[in-house]
Amino acid sequence: MEQLEEILSRTRLLARTKALDVQSATQLAIDRAAEVHNGPLDEALLSDQATLELTGLGVLQPLLDDPEIEEIWINRPNEIHYYGANGHKLLKTEVSATQIRNLCFRMLVFSRRRVDRMMPYVDAALKDGSRLHIVIPEVTGEHWAINIRKFNKPNITLAQLQELGSVTPEQVELLSNAMTTGKSVLVSGATQAGKTTLMTALLAATNSRDRIISCEDTFELSLSQSDWVAMQTRPAGAEGAPEVSLRELVRQALRMRPDRLVIGEVRGAEALDMLIALNSGIPGLCTLHANSAAAAIRKLMTLPLLAGENISDAFLRPTVLGAFDLVVFCSRNQLGQRKVTEILEVTSELF
Repeated sequence: MEQLEEILSRTRLLARTKALDVQSATQLAIDRAAEVHNGPLDEALLSDQATLELTGLGVLQPLLDDPEIEEIWINRPNEIHYYGANGHKLLKTEVSATQIRNLCFRMLVFSRRRVDRMMPYVDAALKDGSRLHIVIPEVTGEHWAINIRKFNKPNITLAQLQELGSVTPEQVELLSNAMTTGKSVLVSGATQAGKTTLMTALLAATNSRDRIISCEDTFELSLSQSDWVAMQTRPAGAEGAPEVSLRELVRQALRMRPDRLVIGEVRGAEALDMLIALNSGIPGLCTLHANSAAAAIRKLMTLPLLAGENISDAFLRPTVLGAFDLVVFCSRNQLGQRKVTEILEVTSELF
């Protein structure tokens, strides 16, 4: 660990002062380290590690490159957790607290977001589209905590999900028809149940001429449609830049002539703006955390109350009824298999 940090420091200095490329600077730094230590070094290993640190994301890069891995998280130094095709695994490796902090700052460069004592947590996107979440002390007890949700592959279709066993042929027919005829769909389920993946496949089934406007906390959707505008929220900046909330994005989306309004995840006061928008004749598609399709409707009856307005039950019932046509519930079994287990038509009998 000390040798690697020494070589990284030397490499950065040589690259800056001698105008060398990373490979040349790394090799020169390793040569000088060998002279200083007057003993053998594992040059190949140190070179690989240094290259990953300087041009990739260090010890995280092999995990990010592995298509079988869905999520990666770090709770403390020298331990990396990940979830993949074989379930939850713990990787014991040398990664110091300093390296973890440096990794965080490097991962935030792409999104130009920040984390510090004034803003001790952040949601951001990596260059490949993966979702990044960081929480630091004093919100965490001692160590920096990292979660990376791997990005969704573009162009996934309902037919491909059927091949994977996630949806049945009958469900594919029902959902495809809903998307092409302008129905509004609420996709519900627990965390990691496949909601965003299903949403991506549903959007692939829309009419090719549809103009899609999406609003997300951080960019997660990956679509192939040409007439698509993606927007994400922005926290308030230290320099005085105001916050851009999900509510504000929904309002802006309505001014952009959408044929379909997409909200990555509804979980707060933006539910009110969404319901009003969908009652104006714009088809919608969004996700919601819930334990069943019926529970998703019940939750949608309470979230608009967070807007702090004078909202009555008499207003919410017809508004929710007019907003959505179908509620889809996604679940995940103990083997990690994701399936659509329920599709519920929204009728007055639910209220």
